[in-house]
Amino acid sequence: MSTCVGIGQQSHRFLPDESSKHCKIGGLHFENLPGFSSDSDGDVVLHAICNAITSLTGIPILGGIAADLCRKDGITDSGVYVKKGLETLGESTVQHVALAIEGKRPRLQDRIDEMREAIADLLQIEMRQVGITVSSGDGLTDVGCGDGLQCFCALTLSSAI
Repeated sequence: MSTCVGIGQQSHRFLPDESSKHCKIGGLHFENLPGFSSDSDGDVVLHAICNAITSLTGIPILGGIAADLCRKDGITDSGVYVKKGLETLGESTVQHVALAIEGKRPRLQDRIDEMREAIADLLQIEMRQVGITVSSGDGLTDVGCGDGLQCFCALTLSSAI
């Protein structure tokens, strides 16, 4: 068995508060928060996972597969993009995913376990294989000031040599 680690990152700005687009983070809906500026649902957590898969395979998930699904079929659900990304892994198995989410809003701490469960279900792994940390950003960047959200992802795979 060999082990590989993919790294992914994504960030999006929030739309204006009066936007009717719903906010989705880590596969969960967040009420009373505007959606993200993105052609899709803008789920930065799932987009970071897609980018980590791309770093492992070289196959562009967001700029290629997801863009085609959005443009041709109107599919904006980032969960679908992750599933398509998983298909590019062949016989490899996801061992662990580590996510670091940064942003002043929303406060995510109370929903971490719910998010871990949703991501584990999506990746077809156990909840214990999903780690999530959250940080406010301490006002140092646009996301730290509440203008958006960003996520960093490390995805560990194992595959037969």
